Amino acid sequence: MFEEFKKFALKGNILDLAVGVIIGAAFGKIVSSLVADIMMPIIGLISGGVDFSKLMYTYGDAKIKYGSFIQTIIDFLIISISVFFFIRLLSKISFKKKEIEEAKPPVPTKEEQLLIEIRDLLQEQVKNQKGMDS
Repeated sequence: MFEEFKKFALKGNILDLAVGVIIGAAFGKIVSSLVADIMMPIIGLISGGVDFSKLMYTYGDAKIKYGSFIQTIIDFLIISISVFFFIRLLSKISFKKKEIEEAKPPVPTKEEQLLIEIRDLLQEQVKNQKGMDS
């Protein structure tokens, strides 16, 4: 059972996924800091000093913190836009890399070079025979 788990855990896809999750979490922290520490104060200034995180409706002992909900929605929108542009940038870089690779003609293998030489010799032989027959 341990060997099966080891095989499963060490597959390339699982490791790639783990790295993606870790980097995604770190990226999420960076974007959350961007939202909380830079963008929300600017939005607060634009909106007349409103701090969304402190907006709430109190009914008896219950507190409905709709400001935190608004803050979370703004966080989500900014994170999703950031991820979109990051993925778009990576796609462009990857696409350019593929274009460069496709632009280079493939180097023939030794077998292909040998077959090309044989083909050329056969074509030359056919031309020489046609020249002799005339």
